[in-house]
Amino acid sequence: MLDPKILREEPDKIRSMLEARAVDFDLDALIKLDKQKRELIIKTDEIRKKRNDISLEIGKSKKEGKDTSSLLDEMKKVSAALEKLESDQNKIESQYTKLAFTIPNLIQESVPVGPDAASNKEIRKWGKIPQFDFKVKDHIDFSQALDLVDLERAAKIAGARFYALKNDLVRLNQALINYALDFLSEKKYTLVQPPFMINKASMDGAIIAEDFENVIYKIQDEDLYLIGTSEHALVSMHSDEILEGNHLPIRYAGISPCFRKEAGAHGRDQKGIFRVHQFEKVEQFVFSRPEDSWKEHEKMLSIAEEFYQKLGIPYRVMLLSSGDMGKISAKTYDIEVWMAGQDAYREIVSCSNCLDYQARRLMIRFRDKTNEPTKYLHTLNSTLVATSRTLVAIMENFQTKDGHILVPQVLQKYFGKSTI
Repeated sequence: MLDPKILREEPDKIRSMLEARAVDFDLDALIKLDKQKRELIIKTDEIRKKRNDISLEIGKSKKEGKDTSSLLDEMKKVSAALEKLESDQNKIESQYTKLAFTIPNLIQESVPVGPDAASNKEIRKWGKIPQFDFKVKDHIDFSQALDLVDLERAAKIAGARFYALKNDLVRLNQALINYALDFLSEKKYTLVQPPFMINKASMDGAIIAEDFENVIYKIQDEDLYLIGTSEHALVSMHSDEILEGNHLPIRYAGISPCFRKEAGAHGRDQKGIFRVHQFEKVEQFVFSRPEDSWKEHEKMLSIAEEFYQKLGIPYRVMLLSSGDMGKISAKTYDIEVWMAGQDAYREIVSCSNCLDYQARRLMIRFRDKTNEPTKYLHTLNSTLVATSRTLVAIMENFQTKDGHILVPQVLQKYFGKSTI
């Protein structure tokens, strides 16, 4: 959620953000609720003080043997008034919180303004697009020819857009994960395998829940959801905590399966393993001091770029427009890798700075000294590798004329051989 100070002092800044994101949000209602909330707090405190004063007066009068009937009558009236005010205050605070939890984050000034992906800005490219002197296959053809994926039997078990990896692709998937964990360990990230389920309070702190209703899986009759990414679990780990400033930044490497409904996928993405309901991912997550978060954002992006450079997969970095990036992010870069079988760049990494937006929702603060006031820290997240999409890129970009797949050199020590 946003800093209430901005809501009160710079509402036009929020209006500009909503316009840039093309989001329909009742800002006037939120401003009105904030004003009512603050007024009720003042009134409630005044009545509570009055009740305490009357209570002291009753005690004093009893000691002095005075009649307290009028004071007791006044106490009943004041208590009834306080009870109503507290009820009104709870109601207004609940309405305020519910609405405040749905407002998007502010947008960093370098983000291009536009309604959709057509307004995204290319920042740079790396690597040479592979050239082949034979007909290029996509990963669906390859996986069938080499018996690497079984889609039909996976659908029999779980339905469409699930898959069963087979043979060497199982090993290559694990090689990617092991390499990714070693890669981030060398960057001084702390490895974390979080729970694969998350409760509603934690989910609401990490995301705008109504935007994810068609994305996440709910566990029936339980206050639990399957995680769509380890990011949501990692940020919630420190909810309601005050961290020590000298321990920042905290860098986590989250490893987990990810579960997503992926509603709306179409065309050839409905087949194969590019857009699926379940996949493994290694995620970067950082808790940062506010003054360092933009530097950390660029660092996370450079780490992700280095990873794909070492794999030898061509890519481009895209700065997402205001209408294309997620609502909790203030700025997002995507890395899109070249997919030779699709003759296109496809998104494989998302790298975002969420500023203090998640920290406010989850009450995650820090301070440098115990006698200092607390401050909200900043949270940042970035994919390092989503294995299913990276497997697609490897199969399509490293295919050979005789129908095999070359294994990227950095994965060979984990995989055990150089070709599939």
